[in-house]
Amino acid sequence: MSDPTALPNFPPPPDEHPLRGRVLDSLLDMGLQPDIDADGDVAFVVNEQQLFIRCIESELTVMRTFGQWQIGEEVPQDTLAQLTACNEVNLTMNLVKTGLANGTLVVTTEHLVRAEEDVSGVANISIQVVLAAVHLWHQRMLGENPFEQGPDGDGAPDAGPQGGGDQ
Repeated sequence: MSDPTALPNFPPPPDEHPLRGRVLDSLLDMGLQPDIDADGDVAFVVNEQQLFIRCIESELTVMRTFGQWQIGEEVPQDTLAQLTACNEVNLTMNLVKTGLANGTLVVTTEHLVRAEEDVSGVANISIQVVLAAVHLWHQRMLGENPFEQGPDGDGAPDAGPQGGGDQ
C-alpha cells in the first residue's frame, strides 16, 4: 500500500511544456523510466549511466542531452591531457561538446526540434552520441587512442603516401 499523503508524480499538461512531454513519451517508449528532476530536466538511466534532457522552449526549441561523470583515479590526473582529450573528441564528433568542471567530465549535445520532428529519433541519436563521446574520451585518456587508427582499422598508424615498407 502506498503512502496516502504522498503526491503522485504526474507529467505536466501537454500545453505547458510540449517538448518535455514528447521527450517523456519517447523515453517511456524506449523502455526507460524518465523522471523530472528539481531543475525541470528529464532524468533517466541508460546503460547504467545517468543522463538528462533539458528542453528549452522559447523562440527556438532546443533539446539538450547531457551527462556528468566524476573522473576516477584510474584516469591520469593530468588536466592538460584531459583537456586535450576533450578537444580531440569535440573535433572528431562535431555534434558534442565536452569539458571539465571540478574533476567532472561534462558531455552535451544540442538539437533544434521542430513541432513535427521525430523526437524519439532525435533522443535516441542524442543518447548514443553522448555515450560514444564519453567512451572515446576514456579510451584516449587510458592510452587506447582511437584517433590514430590505420586505414584497415588495426590501430596501427597510417604509413602515409609512401605506403611504408619495401617497394
